[in-house]
Amino acid sequence: MRASRRIVVEGHVSAGFEAVREAFAENFTRRHELGGACCVYHRGEKVVDLWGGVRNRTTGEPWQEDTMVLVYSATKGLAAMTLAVAHSRGWLDYEQRVCTYWPEFAQQGKETITVRQLLAHQAGLFAFDEPVDRGVVADLDLLAVVLARQRPAWAPGTRQAYHAITLGFYESELLRRVDPHHRSLGRFFQDEIASPLGLDFYIRLPESIPDSRLATLAKPGPLAMLVGFPIRLTLAALNRRSNIHRALAVNPGSELPHDELRIYARNLEVPSGGGVGTARAMAHAYGVFATGGRELQLRPRTLEALSAPAIPPRHGFYDECMMGEVQFSLGFMKSSPLWRFGSEGSFGAPGSGGSLGFADPKSGIGYGYVTSQMGTALTGDPRDLALRHAVYSIIAAPHERRGSRGSSAPAQSRRRAPWRGLAGRAAPGVVWLAGLEGVSYIAMSPTRAR
Repeated sequence: MRASRRIVVEGHVSAGFEAVREAFAENFTRRHELGGACCVYHRGEKVVDLWGGVRNRTTGEPWQEDTMVLVYSATKGLAAMTLAVAHSRGWLDYEQRVCTYWPEFAQQGKETITVRQLLAHQAGLFAFDEPVDRGVVADLDLLAVVLARQRPAWAPGTRQAYHAITLGFYESELLRRVDPHHRSLGRFFQDEIASPLGLDFYIRLPESIPDSRLATLAKPGPLAMLVGFPIRLTLAALNRRSNIHRALAVNPGSELPHDELRIYARNLEVPSGGGVGTARAMAHAYGVFATGGRELQLRPRTLEALSAPAIPPRHGFYDECMMGEVQFSLGFMKSSPLWRFGSEGSFGAPGSGGSLGFADPKSGIGYGYVTSQMGTALTGDPRDLALRHAVYSIIAAPHERRGSRGSSAPAQSRRRAPWRGLAGRAAPGVVWLAGLEGVSYIAMSPTRAR
């Protein structure tokens, strides 16, 4: 289909940011993009807002200005924003024990777990021992009982393991306990972040959103996934007893946000991986967090905490699920030596297949990228890398050189990414989160990919 139709890139870029449009267009001609969008806020101004391609590979329907798509784990960043708002309002202390706000949590060895440890994937609660299906997830009171009864896999605070699905459920119940109105995370996000900022993003997709606004995700084929993922991680995903299989592939699994009849599930909250929205919404939200948070009345101490370096557990940042080093803090992923995005102090979250959103307070950047074609890169999707390299080559250049032909080529073609050489290794370094749901897809049913 890509070869048979002319790809139209729509939207706008501010003067000086033309190189981002060129990189976005090249994603379709050189990097196998199907449909997607990219948006950038710089110092409070929307300087990039682009979309193009198709939202449905089968029908060829075009990606529209208001097209929304599932962003999988990139949802984690938007979910973490709700707790940041709660922190700014004085409802929540990151250093306090979770059981201070949620007394029933203090069982099965969880009594000393702090909010910070929970949000940094250091609580050992990355999987469920009890059966958890869609019915349990929809019943927040029942889910809270299951969460409270879960025993940590090891002493909390000693190791790190990616809470791929469970983290959002714990966050939501914690928020319900501290919010005076006892709202779920999805409802709180809609009331206190999305509505005030006018964001097209939902952690609880309502019935009112028509299917015509939703992009379907095109999965890579089984061969592409097997070739694209390190063999060690693939084998672990196929092992039903492995940490990554238990965290992501089953009970309830990463396919929970999907719906066979309506593309994505309605009125169901999966705060770790079920967010549906636009790149524009992600960039706007992160842009607010990158420039002082005045619109959401965020306090400086909250933003300082989000920008501070991640604190490792006792045994360091090696992740027992991802089999590599990655850094988390307060619900966000942090830029690190092996996985760089933005500048020092940046925070955000990538999602399966290539989506990414982050705030860069140092540069005043709010960034969002989404796609309908899931990729398999584990150390940075080439499409996203090209866009980010273009953005940062522009803001790093002297003002008088912006917009010149000399700065229009994506930096990816001129400068080797510091983590580029990691692809193809068995996983001695970081494993990019954007590929993890794809690995679980192999584990669940490789013949379904198409």
